[in-house]
Amino acid sequence: MGIARKLLQLVITVILVTLFASFLLELLPGDPVEVLVPFGSDEQRQVVREETGLDQPFVIRYGQWLGGFATGDLGNYYTVSSSRPVADRVVDALPPTVLLMVYAQVLALIIAIPVGVLAAYKQGTWFDRLSNTSAFAMLAIPTFALGFVLQYYVGVKLGWADTGGYKAIGEDPAGHVRSMILPTITLAVGQVAVYMRLLRSDMIATLQQDFITMAKAKGITTKRILFRHALRPSSLTLLTVAGLNIGTLIGGALIIEVVFNIPGLGYLMGEAIATRQIVAFQSIVAIIAIFYVFVNFCVDILYTVLDPRIRHAGA
Repeated sequence: MGIARKLLQLVITVILVTLFASFLLELLPGDPVEVLVPFGSDEQRQVVREETGLDQPFVIRYGQWLGGFATGDLGNYYTVSSSRPVADRVVDALPPTVLLMVYAQVLALIIAIPVGVLAAYKQGTWFDRLSNTSAFAMLAIPTFALGFVLQYYVGVKLGWADTGGYKAIGEDPAGHVRSMILPTITLAVGQVAVYMRLLRSDMIATLQQDFITMAKAKGITTKRILFRHALRPSSLTLLTVAGLNIGTLIGGALIIEVVFNIPGLGYLMGEAIATRQIVAFQSIVAIIAIFYVFVNFCVDILYTVLDPRIRHAGA
């Protein structure tokens, strides 16, 4: 029943998200065919209109796309002179985006967990106040502004990292690291603030529980109490937010990929919107929605690992 419910949730999510996003794209002014074929004749534009299905009403076009997507047909990505399957474009664009999100998520958690735990343990001290002030500052900085600042000072002035472009990890590992340092930091900064403040609040409540007092009475070391006894129950909320935050990461990746000229999924989506590639846009949005639901399904599974009470309740 659990898997069937998740599959139903996946189908409903994909339909609702793609339908709403497609409707918004329809509201953009201008003729999509004129964007696709800016210098073509009326006959050429009519051919493109028929090939892309733009001569059909919105509901029919959406139904045709949904049927094709369900069978693995993501449609074609059109240019002025040719067309290419959307699936090929997605295969090329997916690795940079996934790697950027994974790097940023891992970096954010590596920094936020120890800082959040220590801030809770030292509640009210200078370290707690400094970490809270830093978190507010990180949240206040716009992502694109931080990206430009890091590009100029770290990339141009200091030369410690590449200011743009992307190098595949299999082709040039060292170049890959240099090309992903600044985008990863830019995307991770805001997440560090969110995770750190959230974990601090949960840890403060957990440290006041009776089992923590009992652990202290048994002479267990402070480090073991914090990172084994207190962190585990406090991490449930953090795990939930980390899963739900995939949408924020995707939105941030779109901006960052444009700033740093990374040919990822976010960059491809922006390109599809600018060139009115409706079918390509629908397929990209659907893939993102599927990925989002899948990640949250994995989060539900991790719940039972972190908290055995959930597993026993489900049984």
